[in-house]
Amino acid sequence: MFDTLLIANRGEIACRVMRTAQAMGIRCVAVYSEADAKALHVRMADEAVCIGPAASSESYLKGDRIIAAAKETGAEAIHPGYGFLSENAEFAEAVIDAGLIWVGPKPASIRAMGLKDAAKKLMAEAGVPVTPGFMGEDQSAKTLAKEADAIGYPVLIKAVAGGGGKGMRKVDDAKDFGDALESVKREATSSFGNDVVILEKWIESPRHIEVQLFGDSHGNVIHLFERDCSLQRRHQKVIEEAPAPGMSEETRRDVCAAAVRAGQAVNYEGAGTVEFIADASEGLRADRIWFMEMNTRLQVEHPVTEEITGVDLVEWQLRVAAGEPIPVEQDDLVIDGHAIEARLYAEDPATGFLPSTGRLDHFDLGDEGRIETGVEEGDMISPHYDPMIAKLVAWGEDRDDAIEALADILDDLEVWPVKTNAGFLLRAATHEDFVEAKLDTGFIARHEDDLIPDGGPSDAHWQTAAMIAVAEPDPQPLAGFRLNASPRTSVALTHKGETRVIDLAEVEETLPGAGFDDGERVVLFVGGEATEFALTSRGVAGAAAGDGAILAPMPGKVTSVDVSQGEKVSKGQRLLTLEAMKMEHGLTAPFDGVVSELTAEAGQQVQVEALLAKVEKE
Repeated sequence: MFDTLLIANRGEIACRVMRTAQAMGIRCVAVYSEADAKALHVRMADEAVCIGPAASSESYLKGDRIIAAAKETGAEAIHPGYGFLSENAEFAEAVIDAGLIWVGPKPASIRAMGLKDAAKKLMAEAGVPVTPGFMGEDQSAKTLAKEADAIGYPVLIKAVAGGGGKGMRKVDDAKDFGDALESVKREATSSFGNDVVILEKWIESPRHIEVQLFGDSHGNVIHLFERDCSLQRRHQKVIEEAPAPGMSEETRRDVCAAAVRAGQAVNYEGAGTVEFIADASEGLRADRIWFMEMNTRLQVEHPVTEEITGVDLVEWQLRVAAGEPIPVEQDDLVIDGHAIEARLYAEDPATGFLPSTGRLDHFDLGDEGRIETGVEEGDMISPHYDPMIAKLVAWGEDRDDAIEALADILDDLEVWPVKTNAGFLLRAATHEDFVEAKLDTGFIARHEDDLIPDGGPSDAHWQTAAMIAVAEPDPQPLAGFRLNASPRTSVALTHKGETRVIDLAEVEETLPGAGFDDGERVVLFVGGEATEFALTSRGVAGAAAGDGAILAPMPGKVTSVDVSQGEKVSKGQRLLTLEAMKMEHGLTAPFDGVVSELTAEAGQQVQVEALLAKVEKE
């Protein structure tokens, strides 16, 4: 075994590799960009080398600088992680030519699987079932359109060098084929420098099934069973699990055997994944599962395989790279329980999943399950790299137990002010169709309204935030606790321009969850999501809204009055708008009733806690 390993990656995967290597007594060298100078993987490493500016094209994708860093630090081997240069055959070759150990498959294996058309031909020759389609050399628009007609619509146009959802278009009708083909070719040329495409039959009710392979330099190739990665958004995996729900032992045997044949066909060494597309319209059947592509690296979702097999795949990678054989035989491996992984991203589902960057001022992922992350509280989420914050992995005796464990992890996590997709993941993992394993790659698009609900915080959110604002000194004990004995009887909070004066005497019960009050705001954590309320006023007995009085939460100008005296109003209905702190704040009715007093007028300047209106219950 080598003594020193350089990890040519960053973030979560660099930390993951480092933990195993250091546990094995291997000295670890990190590389980092200028933006990552204080990153967790740098702090964990025994030594670290800066390899360039923030842009990955000037740092993590500079193979020559990485090799130079290895030589400078005395590293004998390079682990590429995933992404960046992990499937770059030229880089792998350069590492080997430099006299270093490449922790991955041979460059020839990477090349063999690098282009989708060549890989499919090779797999067909090896007896691996491939998706019906066209992989011909004639790339003329006329020929491709003719072949699409022969396959039958809908068809999928795929760039041979594509990946990550790029260079792919579904075409439902012949009249749209020409425009779709041009679009794919433009995208493929821009992203991959190669506009060659293949055509595939579009699979109805598709499920994404993949098999974890492992090979060594002694001619052994084995599988570690399958994973289901069907929950995807725009071809990017979101939730993965192992084993695949609904996979019979007979189908598992056939699919895994096909994956092993694929590995043997390219003399595979190290960790790799054979990806299949399944027509699940009639369940998972071996005769309806076809080869899609092979990833010649460790996968993001490898922890679920480790959880059900008890294997450390990174340790195997390092041992096999050092020339050792795979430490077990196929028959030694069995499936134990069920594991599910959710990818926690710094993104906001409510704004179309736009990335969210900044400092992690509050970061607590709990202590349940298996958490794989590359950041800690106080670290920065950079705009330069992939926005994945962590992988949340849950294991259970069966699938139901694993789902429940994952839901608990998601429900309890606390991240602020960076936004995350935790609430989205929680709703997906607990959705009735997911629980019942009604899965396919269209799941998220089909249930988007359920997974990304409209609307702001509920009344219970407002009331819980108010209770946190008056809790002293620690809001944690408030969960589910009535606290109406406080000397304060009202709290004014503002969320996205809406201000409410919360009568503490009417708060029956708070939501389970937690939060904090830093003097300027209350941040409430419920269901994995953070909701921020500006703390505009804490009322006392003489300035309460408990009797339906609507008080100004701060000095400002009344910009509109939306009701009249004597009008019936509903709880939550906007009564008037106050402009303050360069924002408009809508003041709402605390309960159903009648506007018995209305002293506010549009254009009026008011002071804090001035009586603006009063609502009486009917």
